[in-house]
Amino acid sequence: MKKGKSKASGGSGKGGDEADLVRRLTESMLADPRTCHLGKPLLPSREAVGELVELIRRLMFPGFFGQRGLSPAGLPAHVADLVSKVRAQTEEEARAALRYMEGLRGGTAVGGRVVTSVDARAAEVAAAFVERLPELRRLLSLDVQAAYDGDPAAIHPDETIFCYPGIDAVFAHRVAHEFYLMGVPLLPRIIQEMAHSRTGIDINPGAKIGESFFIDHGGAVVIGETTVIGDHVRVYQGVTLGAKSLEKDAHGRVVKGKKRHPTIGDRVTIYAGAVILGGDTVVGDDCVIGGGVFVTRSVPAGHLARQREAELVVRAHGGRRGSGGEREI
Repeated sequence: MKKGKSKASGGSGKGGDEADLVRRLTESMLADPRTCHLGKPLLPSREAVGELVELIRRLMFPGFFGQRGLSPAGLPAHVADLVSKVRAQTEEEARAALRYMEGLRGGTAVGGRVVTSVDARAAEVAAAFVERLPELRRLLSLDVQAAYDGDPAAIHPDETIFCYPGIDAVFAHRVAHEFYLMGVPLLPRIIQEMAHSRTGIDINPGAKIGESFFIDHGGAVVIGETTVIGDHVRVYQGVTLGAKSLEKDAHGRVVKGKKRHPTIGDRVTIYAGAVILGGDTVVGDDCVIGGGVFVTRSVPAGHLARQREAELVVRAHGGRRGSGGEREI
C-alpha cells in the first residue's frame, strides 16, 4: 500500500519544496542588503579583470605568455593589438568601479552629469595606465633579475618568470598599485586578491615597493597597505610587515588612512617567519632581520636583528621500549 505524502513535507512534492526554498532565499536576500547588490550600479566583472591582468602579463612578458612563436618583425603589430585591448578593457572596468563608488556616495548611475564625469574619468585612467606600461616593464625586469640573482637554484631568469609565485605576486602588485595611485576603487583589490589566491602572498595594493624586489618561496607573506619598501630588498616565506595596533575613533571604528605598517630601507634581507610591526618602525639600510624575529621598534642601518639561540633538547622517542629521559646537545 502506497503511503501518502504528509502535509509536513509540503504536500506537493519536490516542486513545493523548491518553491518554499526559493521563497525563503529571496526573502533572506531582500532582508540583508550587505550581501545583496540589486538595483545598483553594475560592479566590475571579476572575470573581465582577470582577462585584463592576463593581457597585461602578455605585454610585460612577450613570448612567455599568450601568442607563441612571436618574431621581432611581428612584435609591433602584436604590441599595438594588446595595448588597444588593455586600454579598452581598463576603461570599461574602471568605469564600472567608478560608477559603483558614485552610487555609494549618493550619485546616479544613469544619465546626467555623474555618468558623464565618470566616463571621462575612466578614459583618463585607461590612457594614463597604458602610458605607464614601459615603466612597469622596466621595474618587472629588475624584479626578475633580482629573483635570479637571489636564488642559487634558479637555472635561468626564464624560470623565475614561468614558475616563481614571488614574480607573479609582484607583477600583480605593480599593476594593482598603479590603479591604487590613480584612485580607482575595487580594481586594485580584485587584482591583489586574485594573486593572493594563486600564490599565498598578500600584498596590499597601497604598499610602496622599490626596485629589484624579490620574494623567495612565497607562501604566507603579508605586506600591509602603508608599508614602504626600498630598493634591492629580499623577503622570505612567512614574513609579515603589519600593524602593531589599530587606532579607533570615539565610536570604536578603526581609523583609516594613517601609517600603520613599517618602513624598510634599501638592501634589506628579511628571513622566514620574521614579523615587523608598526607605522613608526623603521628598518635601516643594509639590515638583516633573522628568521622568526619579532620586531616592534626601529633597527639602525647596517645591523643584524636575530633571536637568542634557542636551547636544543633531544629526547628519546616515547614509543620505544627502554627509552626515557632527555639530554641536551
